[in-house]
Amino acid sequence: MSVDGLKPLVWIASSLRDLREFPDAVKRDMGSALLSAQKGSFAHGVKPLKGFGGAGVLEIVEDHDGDTFRAVYTVRFATAIYVLHAFQKKSKRGMETPKHDVDLIRSRMALAEERHKQSMRAP
Repeated sequence: MSVDGLKPLVWIASSLRDLREFPDAVKRDMGSALLSAQKGSFAHGVKPLKGFGGAGVLEIVEDHDGDTFRAVYTVRFATAIYVLHAFQKKSKRGMETPKHDVDLIRSRMALAEERHKQSMRAP
């Protein structure tokens, strides 16, 4: 935990670069939601991502000009918030997260787990 009481954000793979491509209003709202997570609380619009076993993997959903943007992060680790994926939902099949995005989130969760283990071993 850092000096200011906030858990650090750890960006996995291209998640930060992808989020930076979002419209300014979406970036502002997602940044606010991630700040809430760093403080240990949940912002409006944050919900557990189905298929990941409970509330350990969460998604922020923001609508902007008819488009839907999502950021997925995990709070499974006590020392940091790991941002796994940020993307614009383009599927026309309702609210379901497209399979390729779910697969990407799963692989990035494995990366986050490994990174967390390494951080715990570091002096």
